[in-house]
Amino acid sequence: MATAEERLAELGYVLPEPLKLPPGVTLPFPWVRIVGSRAIISGHAPTDALGNLAEPLGKVGAEVTEEEAYIAARLTGLAILGSLKRELGTLERIARWTRVFGMVNSAPGFHRQPAVINGFTDLIVSVFGAERGAHARSAVGLAELPFRIPVEIEGEVELAGGAS
Repeated sequence: MATAEERLAELGYVLPEPLKLPPGVTLPFPWVRIVGSRAIISGHAPTDALGNLAEPLGKVGAEVTEEEAYIAARLTGLAILGSLKRELGTLERIARWTRVFGMVNSAPGFHRQPAVINGFTDLIVSVFGAERGAHARSAVGLAELPFRIPVEIEGEVELAGGAS
């Protein structure tokens, strides 16, 4: 089987640069924290290849369609994979995905959060395969997310070979 990075290339995906924070914003935490044989992933936003927040911004079910939000969840997955690669050196250190928490900036009445977060899950399973990519998951709607992003995702992976 191809490596995760080879599979990303086969699918036509490029890992984005790190998030470019808006002026005046600092984050007092790492994007990825290694704890023993786990990598805990802070909440990520959808970004473009250059690390800018990807558009459209706003509430899913109002300013952002479900289809656009699905793509935003996939872009969030690519941002997470970029952070993991920068921290781990290679995505092959990921033994398996364990859990994912997906948050959707939801307009009143929007209730298809799981369908939105499928954009992330579909990406991860297509890159890592069903066994390594399968994960426990929650998908919830929130009234607001930072910077009006439509999707934020955090998670955890188990690392191969133990602690770094």
